[in-house]
Amino acid sequence: MMNETLSPDRLAAEGKSAYENGDFRGAGRAYAAAADGYASAGDALSAAEMANNRSVALLRAGNARGALQAVDGTETVFAAGGDKRRQAMALSNRGAALEALGRSQVAIAAYQQAADLFKEIGEHELRASLMQSLAALHLRKGDRLQGLGALRSGLEERPDPNARQSLIKRLLRMLFRLLGIKG
Repeated sequence: MMNETLSPDRLAAEGKSAYENGDFRGAGRAYAAAADGYASAGDALSAAEMANNRSVALLRAGNARGALQAVDGTETVFAAGGDKRRQAMALSNRGAALEALGRSQVAIAAYQQAADLFKEIGEHELRASLMQSLAALHLRKGDRLQGLGALRSGLEERPDPNARQSLIKRLLRMLFRLLGIKG
């Protein structure tokens, strides 16, 4: 009996299904195979997308080093393709892998690049979520003012903040005003 060769689209769907079912290692394998298939077909953007999906799956599986290797170079593929949204997502994934590896300063730089791109293209919700991750990283490092600034920036991005977010936003505005910090 011959082995069925699965299309990259089918492998991508298998990866998504495995991920949704909590099989992160299986998802990583399927996404890697899909990336190879797309690369063989000359579809660099789809191959990079699958590499990013693999990175997320590997990070969820506890393999931060593999996640960083998977995402490596994908942001440049997206930049070359003019896809700033996926470029920012790749930078965000790189930041998450670097953060998991304890490389805080480099993670902060990747997160900040992603946040700048999200802002440039008007992806307010994605930027807001990313800024919360950036704020948490700054706060864990002991950079309280940087962390609070990132948190405030993220909350300012939310078009319809919930009651808790609105309260935090007002408190941060008051704090920054008391400290004499504009923004």
